[in-house]
Amino acid sequence: MRSGVTIFPGSNCDRDIIVALKEISGKTPIKMWHKDTEFPNLDLIVIPGGFSFGDYLRCGALAARSPIIKNIKNHISRGGAVLGICNGFQILIEAGILPGSLIRNEKLLFTCRKTVLEIQDSMISPFLSGLKKGQYLNIPVAHNEGNFFASETLLNELKNEGRIAFKYVKEANTDDDYNPNGSCNDIAGILSKNGKVLGMMPHPERAINNLHGGTDGLKFLSKTFEKLIG
Repeated sequence: MRSGVTIFPGSNCDRDIIVALKEISGKTPIKMWHKDTEFPNLDLIVIPGGFSFGDYLRCGALAARSPIIKNIKNHISRGGAVLGICNGFQILIEAGILPGSLIRNEKLLFTCRKTVLEIQDSMISPFLSGLKKGQYLNIPVAHNEGNFFASETLLNELKNEGRIAFKYVKEANTDDDYNPNGSCNDIAGILSKNGKVLGMMPHPERAINNLHGGTDGLKFLSKTFEKLIG
């Protein structure tokens, strides 16, 4: 299993996902600076969270124009898998790799908290094939612009094509504030048309140890690795 993690000026979750991937695979992912224009063939590229280029203009807008993006698109065209987490999701949208928009949280406040995700009835994807429809995952979020917005036409398209990966759901015996950002239809993550690219706002790399309060992120990432290796 060959994996790489992109690093932009302002990335702050690259070390976390590198630690998580190394724990799962036993191999350290390669670090890919945003100006790199060459890297070896990989099975998985992860675009981590953070505040690339200080979130100037729009979150991910400058990073989406970095030299490495062309190579990431080439990787995708060859059938390679890409996981964009939080700011990585924003970058994928700004680069035109995934559709929709990620705008300011509904309450206009930064939110950092646990969320409960429900696996949706999705298309075949290496990111979800090891998980069951309706399964819950407890994974935290930390963002200011995570409100997924899309037209009704696009929302219907995503649903009909099985491209909604996760939704925020209400946990038993909790209040109604289960959606941390106001995303349309409670969407927390979406897939590309071939299922090989996943953008998600929650941070699985922050849920890989019981000291984090749970290991559902480790469960999710491990299942992904198993599918990519298999």
